[in-house]
Amino acid sequence: MSDKLTDRFLKQGREFLGCDYPFICGAMTWISDPKLVASVCNAGGFACLAGGNTPPDILEQQIDETKKLTDGNFAVNLITIAPAYKDHLELIKRKKLKYIVFAGSFPRENEIKIAKETGAKVMCFASTLSIAQRMVRYGSDAIILEGMEAGGHVGHVSLTILLQQVLFELHDIPVFVAGGIGTGKMAAHMFLMGAAGVQLGTRFAVAEESCADRKFKEVFFRANARDAVSTPQFDSRLPVVAVRALRNKGMEAFGQLQLDLLKKMETGEIHREDAQVEVEKYWMGALRSAVIDGDVKSGSLMAGQSVGLLTKPETVQEIIDDLVAETEKEINHVKSMLA
Repeated sequence: MSDKLTDRFLKQGREFLGCDYPFICGAMTWISDPKLVASVCNAGGFACLAGGNTPPDILEQQIDETKKLTDGNFAVNLITIAPAYKDHLELIKRKKLKYIVFAGSFPRENEIKIAKETGAKVMCFASTLSIAQRMVRYGSDAIILEGMEAGGHVGHVSLTILLQQVLFELHDIPVFVAGGIGTGKMAAHMFLMGAAGVQLGTRFAVAEESCADRKFKEVFFRANARDAVSTPQFDSRLPVVAVRALRNKGMEAFGQLQLDLLKKMETGEIHREDAQVEVEKYWMGALRSAVIDGDVKSGSLMAGQSVGLLTKPETVQEIIDDLVAETEKEINHVKSMLA
């Protein structure tokens, strides 16, 4: 990207991430593997390796493999509610990563301190201004705002509200935005509003370099935005993080699982914490079934509402090139409108 006007809007994110273009491929369990992460970085973007609940030794291997595949910067995404989380915190002390993203919930101050002491830059998600400010006080170097339009585990607030509540109010730290963004034209307006960068997941999930099964990708190309729905919580006694995915038998089965777990809680067969673990086990297994095994009927088809914008198979390089070209074109279009 050589357009001086566009460069000005991308400067903050570019310098923070140390990449050519501040377009981030978000961490997607089973999908954001070394190959996809390296492909995005080699195309000039930035990507997050999905930690999830990966066994520490496997995650360490994936970090090393990613480093062999790319010289570009990348982050490792740590899920604070994952059973392997404490082991992952120990792992990052040894691996000396450049970037760490905390996800799943909000990390404690000492956990951010652990990451910072390794020399890494830390990025945290936030769903309100007060949470964003707390993460900054704890030492986070950047904030990610993810609207409920995104795929996978999501919050309850749309990106349009988060932009007004947080992006417009937080001025001393890079703020990256995500949720429902699938085009460079939309990304351009995020940059114009002050975003340091844009994170996408769904579009990269079906890239040719993605390890996802062919059947998984084909379903995405046939889907409409309204097909990507968020799961309900049936009872406050069993708090569950909403998941946005395409409607199928797997979504129906999750509803039945909640009802079964609630009955077991009533009879004392299972405690709430154990029930919540069973919920996460379900999603991990169902997602693997869809992504790796191609079970698109009963597996979990986690997708953001931007799935309705997908039109054709693309390589990672084609995605990055298109995002860059559209962003530049739209920023200059806005300039011409204001002239």
